[in-house]
Amino acid sequence: MKKKFVSVMLCAAMTAGLLAGCGGKSTDTSKGSETGSVYWLNFKPEADEALQEIAKTYKEETGVEVKVVTAASGTYSSTLTAEMDKTEAPTLFVVGNQAGVGTWGDYCYDLKGTDVYNELTTDDFTLYDESGKACSIGYCYETFGLIVNKTLLAKAGYETTDITNFDSLKKVADDIHARASELGFDAFTSSGMDDSSSWRFSGHLANLPLYYEEQDDKWTECPATIKGTYLDNYKNIWDLYTTDTAYDKTTLATGGYDAEAEFLNGEAVFYQNGSWEYANLSEKYADEELQMIPIYTGVEGEENQGLCSGTENCWAVNAKASEEDIQATLDFMYWMVTSDAGTQLMAKEFGEIPYKGAAENANVFFKDAQALMDEGKYSVGWTFNYTPNVDEWRAGVVAALNNYDAGGSWDDVVTAFVDGWATQYQAANQ
Repeated sequence: MKKKFVSVMLCAAMTAGLLAGCGGKSTDTSKGSETGSVYWLNFKPEADEALQEIAKTYKEETGVEVKVVTAASGTYSSTLTAEMDKTEAPTLFVVGNQAGVGTWGDYCYDLKGTDVYNELTTDDFTLYDESGKACSIGYCYETFGLIVNKTLLAKAGYETTDITNFDSLKKVADDIHARASELGFDAFTSSGMDDSSSWRFSGHLANLPLYYEEQDDKWTECPATIKGTYLDNYKNIWDLYTTDTAYDKTTLATGGYDAEAEFLNGEAVFYQNGSWEYANLSEKYADEELQMIPIYTGVEGEENQGLCSGTENCWAVNAKASEEDIQATLDFMYWMVTSDAGTQLMAKEFGEIPYKGAAENANVFFKDAQALMDEGKYSVGWTFNYTPNVDEWRAGVVAALNNYDAGGSWDDVVTAFVDGWATQYQAANQ
């Protein structure tokens, strides 16, 4: 089947700064398990009923017991800690970020080389420890970028293939904005800065400069300080968003804008958002009218950039479980990503999954992400997962952007970004 790799809005709701860690060696999952069992500590409450059913199906097919326990919303970290202290601890749990790897390192089995690991279509979202051990592997993803109304773009005389970097994006956007009255639409939707919208820019857009700094400095945990190396690039795209649009930048702070409605009404070509928007947008637009392209900011080599794709939904296997239970768990994971019953459940409950046998998913934005991967483009990981005291840090960035839009200095944004990070790191690590 066609390779897949990115996933779903439901994954976004997961908070896995809660999660964790690594240890153990790889095994050959082709041997099968005759005496082991599986205990999956699930943190997605809305999937509980479906997972209970799949556990029954698996036992009927294989005779292997699968116990699914679902932590209540917002309690996964404490539940995991409590369950790991028990004699019959989870054999399958979630380690969603590098902080989690640090916390639970001794409990993670090395998944590298296992059959389920070998089914992955990308290694971009596998979490490793410092020794190179594959501590956890992603099982659901989502992605964000610039959603494009291709029909409007064509009316303006362009195709998405004309946009390969920031310079070409700016050229197209500047031209559309200059002809907005003639065309009947503008380049970008509004960049409202109230709470319903500002996360797109203080979180998702801010991910771009954070990601490239992380790549330069090889972060393995939340750094106490950051440099702001790519904040000029952040300024590039923010200036473009707030200039090539129908909306006065000095009014953005007051909020009240609805970028989704503007896009649905055909008022703009470009709309920064994610794969979770597909359901709403597809009610009006056919798949061939929509495409998600990378958010370009002027970084060197960004012609090879893909979409911003990530997850905190990653499977880890308990290295301290018995050999039989480890084998049973690996077999179950493999079945989940290769069997018809397993892949259909994964598609329904988790969206697109990064495995060779993934069931077909209708979301065109996942297909866009996969197409870029197939071309050899790199995915931009979710470095914003490192943000210390995330709400407070983002609030400072929003305030500084609002001040800049009102005529203030970009230096205030740099200060909010860099000094604000150090301040929030200290507050979070007292």
